[in-house]
Amino acid sequence: MNNTDFDIAIVGGGLVGASLALALASNWRVVLIERTAQQAPSYADGDWDNRIYAISPGSQAFLRTIGAWPPVRPGWIRKMDVRGDAGGAIHFDALDLAADALAATVENRSLQATLWQALANRVTLISPAEMQSVEFGADSVQLRLADDRVLNAKLAVAADGAQSWLREQAGIQFSRQPYHQCGVVANFTCERPHGDIARQWFRTDGILAWLPLPGNRISIVWSTDDDHAVKLRAMSSSDLANRVAMAGGRALGDLHCITPAAAFPLSLGRAAKVTGSRLALVGDAAHTIHPLAGQGVNLGFGDASMLASILNASPGRDPGDAYLLARYARSRAEDVLRMQMVCDGLQKLFSLQYPFLSPLRNFGLNLTDSAGPLKRLLMQQAFR
Repeated sequence: MNNTDFDIAIVGGGLVGASLALALASNWRVVLIERTAQQAPSYADGDWDNRIYAISPGSQAFLRTIGAWPPVRPGWIRKMDVRGDAGGAIHFDALDLAADALAATVENRSLQATLWQALANRVTLISPAEMQSVEFGADSVQLRLADDRVLNAKLAVAADGAQSWLREQAGIQFSRQPYHQCGVVANFTCERPHGDIARQWFRTDGILAWLPLPGNRISIVWSTDDDHAVKLRAMSSSDLANRVAMAGGRALGDLHCITPAAAFPLSLGRAAKVTGSRLALVGDAAHTIHPLAGQGVNLGFGDASMLASILNASPGRDPGDAYLLARYARSRAEDVLRMQMVCDGLQKLFSLQYPFLSPLRNFGLNLTDSAGPLKRLLMQQAFR
């Protein structure tokens, strides 16, 4: 075997692709191909990444197992306060699950750097790199880069996001249902301590979430219609901070913007299948969901954990074996579909503005909050 022959080639070195490469590194010869150059992040006090993820306990356990946890300066969600649009509310507390926290909040670049540092000298890293072509053969996959390097592997993994080049080259259809919304994200300092409480409001102008960061800082995701998102992004930092504070009932007093607002379009996406001939899809290349539950990256880590578990249980076997890939597809189908249905259903339920629906959905929140066993079951599913 030479330096262009690998067991597994992963296209896309984001969080999911990098974690998969690390999980496979001990048993397989892996190459990780990433389009953009990796840079060491800054951790200056005033420098924060506005891409913040809520990492579930299960994802933390997976990252800990592969040596990529904890990243620099995580925050913690110990409680959640969710409010409906007409008096409904539901509250979650880690103590109800006998846990220290419901989730950790982590900057994208911090976790990315942690993963890539752990990968050093364990897999072949090619970055930056541009893909040119791929050929799926009976016994191997051949990937050609723009610089004319040719790589051969037994299995290719598409971890290159919702607009996956590799998925498209394999001819796998991807259905996309746009929500006609954007997720507006920004970070703020707050006047009063957040108490490690995540807050979320289902409003007539969208769904607003505040996620606690270390210190008196929060990150927000405002899932709102495209026109409103444009208006939010056009605001000055002081006007945006005041708007966000008011939308949250000034629960933490005055806010001060510490990162510019960014926005990304929201859609429900499903690949027609998550495997092909010597191909597996993971993360956003396989599925996208509404961010209201913060589960997108956790579903991706679930994909990486499951695929690695199946392949690592069969060392020496052809990693592109159709039976192994079928096991992966079956193992992930239920979890992904359930989470997509829950997030899509909640988004639709609270976006409909019929007068009779508002009291019903808020009654449902209050009823669930008071129903101990049902609420505990919901927490176990959401924060596992």
